[in-house]
Amino acid sequence: MLKDFSYLSKSDRIIFIILLLLVIGVLVFMYLIGGKGNSTDVVVADSTAKDTTSQRSQTYVGGEEMTKSERFAFDPNTADSTQLLRLGLNKWQVRNIYKYRAAGGVYRQPSDFARLWGLTKKQYEELRPYIRISDDYKPAADFYGNTGRSGTAYTKTYQPNEQQERPAFQRQPKLEEGQTVNLNTADTAQLKMVPGIGSYFARQIVNYRKRLGGFSTTAQLMEIRQFPDDALRFFRVSPSDIHKININKATLTELQAHPYINFYQAKTIMQYRRLRGPIKSLSQLAASKDFPAESIKRLEPYVEF
Repeated sequence: MLKDFSYLSKSDRIIFIILLLLVIGVLVFMYLIGGKGNSTDVVVADSTAKDTTSQRSQTYVGGEEMTKSERFAFDPNTADSTQLLRLGLNKWQVRNIYKYRAAGGVYRQPSDFARLWGLTKKQYEELRPYIRISDDYKPAADFYGNTGRSGTAYTKTYQPNEQQERPAFQRQPKLEEGQTVNLNTADTAQLKMVPGIGSYFARQIVNYRKRLGGFSTTAQLMEIRQFPDDALRFFRVSPSDIHKININKATLTELQAHPYINFYQAKTIMQYRRLRGPIKSLSQLAASKDFPAESIKRLEPYVEF
């Protein structure tokens, strides 16, 4: 190449050298810029990784968000989700409070808050001193019922050592030990006579009784969420009061509306009727995987053929 280079004219040699120097300069410049950029990227990436790790370690423990509990006075009947979360309650506990209030439930005294699903003894004892129940949610009998000579109702502030006038309004009497009510015929007023049963559980009993068609055993009350088991001894059932569903005439919608028949079981019944004719016994459905023995047993009091 050097020999060939010597045959070039002087001007050609100068141009060739200039081009060669330009190429070398470009390569050196690209090398310097590329190396510096890579170094910067690595440093930035490392810095970002450190910051992210630091932030994550402060925000998460064991994959769950840390919530710093605060303590302040609150009314469980009116507190919003932000306040409840600040108190250290979990999101699903806050949802349960909202569902309870939407269903008409009322916290009338601090101990009612202890029934919150999933609330631990430690949580309740920490929150108990801060629970403030507004007078708007306390029983009206604590404030009204006494009347003056004019017949106008008036309120009276009760003092511990003050002799009180007996209110004209009497609380609803409760059943005594050994007394019972018919679970399938009692209305809400009679149900509230049972110790431990208030307006909320009375409504739940009536609603579930309507969906079932009647109770076949008192143990079915435990299918109502958080139902007090101490109240079971005050109920009795009469199987003759059960409204049965005709399994050969009911539609798919009517079948799956029953608490003991899910969608797949209703489809199995409809398919059996279509392919094999009327059903004469629930044992005919036992061959289906959708009808285990326990499902058939609890459904028996509610169907007719």
